[in-house]
Amino acid sequence: MTSLPQPAVVPPAGHWTRHLYVQVLAAIVCGALLGHLAPGVGTALKPLGDAFIALVKMVIAPVIFLTLVTGIAGMHGLGGLGRVVGKAFAYFLCFSTLALFVGLIVANVVQPGAGLHIVPASLDQGAIKDYAKAAHDQSVTGFLLHIIPTSLVSPLTDGDILQTLLVAVLFGIAASLVGAPAKPVIDLLERLSKIVFRLVGILMRAAPIGAFGAMAFTVGKFGVGTLVNLAGLVATVYLTSLIFVLVVLGAVGWACGFSILKLIRYLRAELLLVLGTSSSEAALPGLIEKMEAAGCAKSVVGLVVPTGYSFNLDGTNIYMTLAALFIAQACDVHLSIGQQLMLLGVAMLSSKGAAGVTGAGFITLAATLSIVPDVPVAGMALILGVDRFMSECRSLTNFIGNAVATIVVARWEGALDRRLLTAALDGKPVRLPDATITTGAPTWS
Repeated sequence: MTSLPQPAVVPPAGHWTRHLYVQVLAAIVCGALLGHLAPGVGTALKPLGDAFIALVKMVIAPVIFLTLVTGIAGMHGLGGLGRVVGKAFAYFLCFSTLALFVGLIVANVVQPGAGLHIVPASLDQGAIKDYAKAAHDQSVTGFLLHIIPTSLVSPLTDGDILQTLLVAVLFGIAASLVGAPAKPVIDLLERLSKIVFRLVGILMRAAPIGAFGAMAFTVGKFGVGTLVNLAGLVATVYLTSLIFVLVVLGAVGWACGFSILKLIRYLRAELLLVLGTSSSEAALPGLIEKMEAAGCAKSVVGLVVPTGYSFNLDGTNIYMTLAALFIAQACDVHLSIGQQLMLLGVAMLSSKGAAGVTGAGFITLAATLSIVPDVPVAGMALILGVDRFMSECRSLTNFIGNAVATIVVARWEGALDRRLLTAALDGKPVRLPDATITTGAPTWS
């Protein structure tokens, strides 16, 4: 690994109210209060959250493309690319499967749907019609066809993560094979990435407004009272995700020499942004930046973070098994161990088919249930009202899982600067003088 330049301590950002995490936290609280006290007004503020997410999605494809291409080109050979991709996918497969099993075990022990005795025919099947159609469109076959873009530049204009990944990997490989003649192009992309990440820093200043609008809409539209009827399921999802993060990912962090709690504290601004907007995509640029600042090599970050957003969905997998078994229990459908294991296998495949799709958790659940006939798809109507509240949980878990995966793969590759990682997790922000990516925005601190 090439030695990194000596970091310099970042000067204090000023008053504590300038910190992004403080502003987003205050916005979430104010939005929740407004949605509760004035539901009509809160619901009307939905465009604020939608507009902010749209702003961030506008730059996600360029961020992924630039980071991935320059990262691959910086490996100076395709052997390193194959090695990193292989290790990343081995990690994804292992922990995504483990997340499914954790959800399965908790669902069987807690049994959140037991005793409800719901008759499937009495449920409103029309409420889930659109999700069932989306699930059909995002089958594994549809996924294979969807991943191929119509042109080389269409992923950058359409904002499709999977297509952007494919184009970026192919472009990076081609640039690496061309060698020296491609260096001016790579240098240009390096400079362009600085501009794009400065743009991200500007957009993040609107994060509190987006979080305020999104939270006001969620509480105003669905109401805190919506949680009461299905509190058992919601609490089980949050508790299981918490166990997975603190125990499973915590053990991974301990084995790799870092604290999961310190990592969560380091990413608090991005996590609050995910919580407020129910979208982990809103914090993707920030995760890329912070993982590099924490000592993970750019080539590893550029590969692991974007692919993890599509293939390392720990929170979504936990949600799918819990929700599927909740519906089965609520409808008095007994599933044998063999049927439950088949459910896990289908969930593993369908989660890849709906990767990168808005509302992927609910769509993936619909795809899974449609393939496993024993559990009625109509039962999804039971959880439709509280799915938004569980969306934050699965997004937060997915986000933390991808941060851990990045550090682990970087460590496996010998591409982790422990000095920078320790400084970052200890709350001592540093700035690399020659860093490729910098927003210059003190609010990330």
